[in-house]
Amino acid sequence: MLHVLYLVHDVSDPAVRRRIIMLKAGGAQVTLAGFRRTASPVADVEGLRPIDLGATRDGRFAQRLSAVTKAAVSIGSKLGSMPRPDLIIARNMEMLALARRARSAFQATVPIVYECLDIHRLVLRDDFLGKAMRGAERYLARDIRLLVTSSPAFIANYFKPFGQIAAPVELLENKYFEPAAVSLDRIVADDPVAPPWRIGWFGALRCRRSLELLAEFSRRLDGRFEIILRGRPALSEFPDFHGFVEAEPWLSFGGPYRNPEDMATIYREVHFSWAIDFFEQGLNSEWLLPNRLYEGCRFGAVPISMGNTETGRFLDRQGIGVLLPKATPEALEAALGDMDEHRFGNLRARVLARNPRTWSHDRGDCRALVEKLRGLTVVQNPYAAQALA
Repeated sequence: MLHVLYLVHDVSDPAVRRRIIMLKAGGAQVTLAGFRRTASPVADVEGLRPIDLGATRDGRFAQRLSAVTKAAVSIGSKLGSMPRPDLIIARNMEMLALARRARSAFQATVPIVYECLDIHRLVLRDDFLGKAMRGAERYLARDIRLLVTSSPAFIANYFKPFGQIAAPVELLENKYFEPAAVSLDRIVADDPVAPPWRIGWFGALRCRRSLELLAEFSRRLDGRFEIILRGRPALSEFPDFHGFVEAEPWLSFGGPYRNPEDMATIYREVHFSWAIDFFEQGLNSEWLLPNRLYEGCRFGAVPISMGNTETGRFLDRQGIGVLLPKATPEALEAALGDMDEHRFGNLRARVLARNPRTWSHDRGDCRALVEKLRGLTVVQNPYAAQALA
């Protein structure tokens, strides 16, 4: 059985749990180690007891750098009791630095996979800091065996033009993991009643502009549209999140949820899914293909996106969704204001007509991923060979 050491920036991140589920479903044994954004160590993630590397704070770059420096000193002792893994997966650049330290602690040539699912705005700056961070990434990734990323736009707009990574690339989209087939008839039978029409914004809630735009839109339509929020709000981006939502008549926050267990339930409650993010406008936000895109479409929610983003282009190729020309309440009202059951039925039918594999991974995909990783442990590292030449 392939033994994977998974090094992560936040062990409580739901996306970390999803990846662990995929690795285990594919037949891998996983040891989890990483930082946390909670006050106390996390006791369990999908049956695993994480090796705690300390606490970090969301949006606090200097503090995270300090935590990584401290962890680099202690990681050998932290991992000392575990058997040598076959492979290390480093999620994000800061964990890539620790992966190299961990490999040294094992005193063995353990292949490293770099998982990068977001391009942070700092590495895209054209000043000394941006250039230094890109240089650090190139240095840390100089002998990785594989880059795993989630959007072709990350490759086209960052990794390729900046020459960041020489290793092969695996495109692993942020699809919904479907452990068992979901009946399409059941999805259609559970059509939510309308009006009011409901827009669901689920997942990592970190975009103040989206929150304000949706609030103003719902007020303009005087309750014909309700906004349902679920997930984890980034209080570093809007510390007044709960007060803001409570003050809005047509917004509600339903708290966190479990993925994949709760996905069918929460998406059956809405008609549309908000697949727009202005958090890093012009950069990462325009390049990503978010989890909510796949999850919403899998359960028949009609996606709303911007036409000039990677998500918008993806939806345009699929011939589905509502694409906005600009991000204003007026544009949203023009696109949705005259919504009726007939039009919504047509929009939803187009979403449901797509092959479900467009939106979800199954156990076969998980096995293929683990086999891909297993292959990295038996093939000689070409970068090491070049270094010895």
